[in-house]
Amino acid sequence: MQADPVALSKTAQRLRRISLISTTQAGSGHPTTCLSSAEIVAVLFFHEMRFDPKDPRARNVDSFVLSKGHAAPILWAALREAGAISEDPTTLRAFTSPLEGHPTPLCPWVKIATGSLGQGLSASCGIAWARRHDMLGARVYCLMGDGETAEGSVWEAAQFAAHNALDNLCAVVDINALGQSGATMLRHDVEAYARRFDAFGWNSVIVDGHSIAELIGAFEKARAAKGRPTVVLARTLKGKGVGFLEGKEGWHGKPLKKGQELDAALKEIGDPNAAIDVRPRRYPTAPAPVADRREPAAPTYQAGQEIATREAYGNALVKLGAVNPHVIVIDGDTKNSTFSEKFKAAFPDRFIEAYIAEQNMVGIATGLAGEGKIPFASTFACFLTRAVDQIRMAAYSRPPVLVLCGSHAGVSIGEDGPSQMGLEDIAIMRAVFGSTVLYPSDAVSAERLTAAACAAQGVVYIRTTRPKTKLLYPNTEPFPIGGSKVLRRSDRDRLTLVAAGITLHEALEAHVRLAQQGIAVRVVDLYSIKPIDSATLREAARETRAILTVEDHSVHGGLGDAVRREVDVPVAMLGVREIPRSGAPRELLETHRISATAIVEEARRVLS
Repeated sequence: MQADPVALSKTAQRLRRISLISTTQAGSGHPTTCLSSAEIVAVLFFHEMRFDPKDPRARNVDSFVLSKGHAAPILWAALREAGAISEDPTTLRAFTSPLEGHPTPLCPWVKIATGSLGQGLSASCGIAWARRHDMLGARVYCLMGDGETAEGSVWEAAQFAAHNALDNLCAVVDINALGQSGATMLRHDVEAYARRFDAFGWNSVIVDGHSIAELIGAFEKARAAKGRPTVVLARTLKGKGVGFLEGKEGWHGKPLKKGQELDAALKEIGDPNAAIDVRPRRYPTAPAPVADRREPAAPTYQAGQEIATREAYGNALVKLGAVNPHVIVIDGDTKNSTFSEKFKAAFPDRFIEAYIAEQNMVGIATGLAGEGKIPFASTFACFLTRAVDQIRMAAYSRPPVLVLCGSHAGVSIGEDGPSQMGLEDIAIMRAVFGSTVLYPSDAVSAERLTAAACAAQGVVYIRTTRPKTKLLYPNTEPFPIGGSKVLRRSDRDRLTLVAAGITLHEALEAHVRLAQQGIAVRVVDLYSIKPIDSATLREAARETRAILTVEDHSVHGGLGDAVRREVDVPVAMLGVREIPRSGAPRELLETHRISATAIVEEARRVLS
C-alpha cells in the first residue's frame, strides 16, 4: 500500500486509544507495552504486510507472530481496524470472547499461541522455513519484547535463522527498556542489541520506534536483504503517548482506572479519525504439494529378527515420506541414534537439522505445524524434556498434529548414566493437554504407531528404546491409537502384568517362569498410554482381581499411575524409584527391580 505517514501516525494513536479502553474495560492487561509498539504495529498492518483481511488461512501472504504476547490488546485492535475481525476489542479477556489476554488460536488469525516469552522467534523460523520450502515468497514478521531476549531460546532461534539464511524472516524488537519488575538488562543500549544480532549473522537496522518514516525505511531494507534474516531494533518508550506513563516503572500489567485516570490518558492521546483501507494483497501462489492418500508400505521384518524400536522409527519415517510430502523431519544432532538420518538420506530437502537446541527444535516444529506440515521432531527422551515449556505452548497452539520422538529412554540404555536416561518423559507428556503418548515394544509396533501418529491430533509423543528387542508381532498387526494387546491370557489368570517397551519383554519372560511355578498371569502390552484402553484394563481387573505394572520410567507419573486411574482393584507398581548410576543394561534392570526376576518376586508377593 502507498505510505501515508500522517494517516499511519493517526492509526497508531487510534490503536493506543483502543488498547487503553479495552484493558480498562477488562480490568486487567498490559496497556503500556501496547503503547510502546503502536507505530510498529500500525506500519506493519496498514502499510508493510501483504495479507487478505478476509482470509486468515491464506498462506501466500505475510504472517505476523506476536512473541511478546502480553501486547495482545494492540493486536486485536489492529485486526479490528483492518477489517479482519468483527469482535469488539472491549470484549478483551471476557470468557465468551476469542480475544484472550495473550494470543491463542481461538482467534483464527493466531497460528502460534504466545505469552510464554522467548518462543515466538522459533515458531517464526518454522513458518519461514515452510514458506521458503513451498516457494511461496511470503514473509514472516515477529514482534518481540526486549525483555524476552534474555531467554536462551531466542538465541537458539537467531543462530538457526542465520544458518539457514531465512531472509524471508524479519524480527522486530520493541526496545522500551522496561520489564515487568524493573529495567531490562540492556535498557536502551540499542547498539549492544545490534552487535549481538550481527554476531549471529543477522542484518540489523536501528530505528526510532516511534518514527513512521524510519520504520517504513527499515522494512524496505529488510525486504531487500538477501541471504540473511533482518532484525529491526526499535528504540521506544513504554507507555508512549501518555505523560504519566512514559518510561515509568510500576505500570507493567496494570490497566488504567475508569474515570479520571483513563479520561486524562485518552485526552492526551486524542481521538483521531483514521481509516486506512486494507485491501487484499497476496503473493503469486506456487503449486502446493498434494498428499498421496496411500498408506505407507507395511513393515517387512523377518521372524526371529531383533531390531531396536528407534531404528524402526527411522524406517517408518522413510515410508511416510514416500507417500506424504507434508511430512517434515527435524532432529537435534542425534539423527544417527534416533535413525532419522534414514529420512534425511531419502528426502534431504524435507529434513531440518536443529543441532543441540531442543527448545528451538520444538518451536520450529510448532511453526511448521501451523503451516499445515506434519513435523516429526526427535532427540533423546531426556533432552526433549528441556523443551517442556515449548511443548505445552505447542499444545495451546492447537496444531493439527505435531509428533515428538524421545529415544534412549530408561535405565536400559546402560552405561551412559542417569543424565542420559529419560525417566520423567511419560509423566511430562501425559500432563500435556490433548496429548497422545505411545510406547512401542518391537519394530512392528514402532512402525505402525509412527504411521498412526500422522492421523492423530495435537501433540503426539513416541517413546523408543536403545536396545534391540525381539519381534512380537506379525507385520500385518494393526496398532490403533487408544488400544492395547493382550499377549497372554487364560481363564485361570490370577494377576495381570501391564507393561510396554523394554519391560514388556521382561513381563513375557516372567510369565514363562510363573507358569513353571503353576501361577497363571495375564500380560498386556499397553502401547497406547494416552489415550488408554480402559475397557481392556477394567476387564483384566475384573477377571484377575489384581494388577502389576512394570515400566522403565520413574514410578511417579508414568504407565503405572495411568493404569491406577482406570481400575478399582489393587495396582502394584514396579518402576525406577531412585537415581540410577552407570552400569550394564541387565545389571540396571535387576538393580531397579524391573527385570523378569523382580516381576516374578513381586507377582508372588502380590498374590500372597
